[in-house]
Parts: sequence; C-alpha cells; structure tokens
Amino acid sequence: MGSVTSVGPPGDDPGCRGGHADIAEYVGDPDDMTDNTVDTRRRRFLTGTATVIGGIGAGFAAVPFIASFQPSARAKAIGAPVEVDISKLEPGQRMIQKWRGKPVWIVRRTPAMIDGLKSFSAGVLRDPDSTNSAQPLYAKNVWRSEKPEYLVLVGVCTHLGCSPGFVPEMGAAGMGNPWNGGFFCPCHGSKFDLAGRVYIGVPAPANLVVPPYEFVSETRLVIGVDKENPA
Repeated sequence: MGSVTSVGPPGDDPGCRGGHADIAEYVGDPDDMTDNTVDTRRRRFLTGTATVIGGIGAGFAAVPFIASFQPSARAKAIGAPVEVDISKLEPGQRMIQKWRGKPVWIVRRTPAMIDGLKSFSAGVLRDPDSTNSAQPLYAKNVWRSEKPEYLVLVGVCTHLGCSPGFVPEMGAAGMGNPWNGGFFCPCHGSKFDLAGRVYIGVPAPANLVVPPYEFVSETRLVIGVDKENPA
C-alpha cells in the first residue's frame, strides 16, 4: 500500500516554510489509492484552471454589461436639435413635433388670431407680459414668438404636465368669455390663449414654455437651437 508524504519547494525547511503550503504527493502503487487519499496537486490544478476560465468568462460578460451603460445613438439624438418642414402647415392649423421626449406645437396663426391676442382686457390673463414665464428673449412679446404668424410651444401644461388640447375656434362652447382660441387642459381645467398665456383663476401657475428655435428658411425651422447662447 502506498503512503502520503509532504514535500516542499527545493531547499525548503518543512519546519519553517514562510507561508508556503505543503504539497501532498502520493507515493506507491496507483492501483492502491483509496477515497481517503487526497491528490492536492490535482485539486490545485483544477481549482486554478477553473479560476482562470471563470476570470475569462467574467471579462467577456463585462463587455456587454459595461456597453449597456453607454448612451445609444437614439438616446444621444433625443436632446439634439430637430429641423421641421412647415411648408405644408396651413393658416389656423397646428403640427406636433417631438423634441427631448416632449411634444412641441407649431401653430400657424391667422391674421384674426394675431389680432385677438391684443384684445384681452386687464385681469383675464395671469401673466400677459410673460414676466414670470419661460421663453427666449426674442419671444417675450405679445405673440410670444419670433414671427407673429408662427407660434412654437412645448405642449405640456405648467400645472401637472398634462398635454392640453387645441381649441382654435373663437367663442368655442364651454370655454367661457372671452375666448379667442387657444389651448384647454381637460385634466384640471387650465386655459391658455393662442400665445400660450395662461388665464387667471386656473390651476396652471405660468404660461406655456417657448423652447429655443430659429428659422433657417421661410419654410423650415430648427427646434433646440439657442441662438442667444450658442454653444
């Protein structure tokens, strides 16, 4: 029957190995091995191999995991400026463009709509001069736009973030007086005129937001370009 002996590195003193572990080695007849005989060298070899393979697998697994944190092309594009063709937008109509995950309205106002913005008496609008509302300097006027004909607004109510409906008809039923056309939020009853100015006595605290934009031609504009503070 074979025996198990302890061997260390060449020249190593079995009594003081300075942290080196013993290596158990079977000496004798291989056919005489029992379940109680431990081949530590084989165990260490298998353990080391498994560790290396596991490390390689973890490395490959980390690649898609880390890559998932990188912003996708679509995510990068969400905040990018958006160019819009308004050549087919008829007077009195509204079109909707998504920008930064929010709806942006572009309304082509008729001459009557533009004139109606000046007819409000005192006490009808909460912030008629847009003093406490968000808009670029070039839109801080009665039309709240660069060009009186075209209105550009973020279509999100300043109360709780709902999206108001477009009610362009003057004197529309249920809108009260005066109503020269505008936007109505059915969630809590906030009303805005055709410049996005909020009526007094409704939950919304401020006018609708005017995003930064600029016209690049007579029929095209770019939403998201801040020409007052260019990058």
